[in-house]
Amino acid sequence: MITDFYGRCADILKRKKLWLLDMDGTIYNENEIFDGTLDFLQQIKEHGGRYIFITNNSSKSVNDYVEKVTRMGIQAGFEDFYTSSQATAMYIRENYPGQTVYCMGTRSLVTELRESGLTVVTEPDENASIVLIGFDTENTSEKIRNTCIMLGRDVVYLATNPDLVCPVSFGFIPDCGSMSIMLKNATGKEPFFIGKPEPIMVDCVLKNTGCLPEEAVIVGDRLYTDIATGKNAGVDAVCVLSGEATLSDIEEGDIKPDFLFRDVKEIWEKLR
Repeated sequence: MITDFYGRCADILKRKKLWLLDMDGTIYNENEIFDGTLDFLQQIKEHGGRYIFITNNSSKSVNDYVEKVTRMGIQAGFEDFYTSSQATAMYIRENYPGQTVYCMGTRSLVTELRESGLTVVTEPDENASIVLIGFDTENTSEKIRNTCIMLGRDVVYLATNPDLVCPVSFGFIPDCGSMSIMLKNATGKEPFFIGKPEPIMVDCVLKNTGCLPEEAVIVGDRLYTDIATGKNAGVDAVCVLSGEATLSDIEEGDIKPDFLFRDVKEIWEKLR
């Protein structure tokens, strides 16, 4: 019998066909792949399953991610990713067709949105009726000022993801959720978040792959995004302690994972 950190039976993981994997803090930290990740991914394939990376990190395009994981030795193509950037583009196309978007984000995010067919500007523009913020690793005080100008108008306000921090080699840096708090302090406005924990990303992947919720499992390191997404989408959720979440967070918080492991290496070892 397979057991998790708390000794709970996790045999159901043997039968999962689709593994929805977070990235930052789950399979790598910045540019350092975690020990056991390659074995874990190979194991999924050998058992007849498939993995798809679903990430809230909108600072990179899918092409950027493909290049990044390839350098790490991970076999993955464009079809093996679904990002908050893609989900955001889809959400805007479906709900606000033809409208102009002002975006505070990286050049990769802006390019990806434009390539999806959206009209995107990066300077204050009277024609923009939507303000979108993402995890901007290229942020400047001028961008923040311009975003405050735009939020002073009657606009739809969206954000790619609510993550407060992103794990890096020396600890954490502020993510999109923290940026939204700063902007709220200045403007009084709060965005609607597109990415995890909203079920949009998981629902899209399930639809595209033809998998049922009970055939899938999500693995991640954040309770309020990764694990909450599993709950909201009706998919089993595995938390790993290799990123943001701690044991005390799990024991004291309201969001509980279905299973808990130290890291993906332990999942691989348990499933062997």
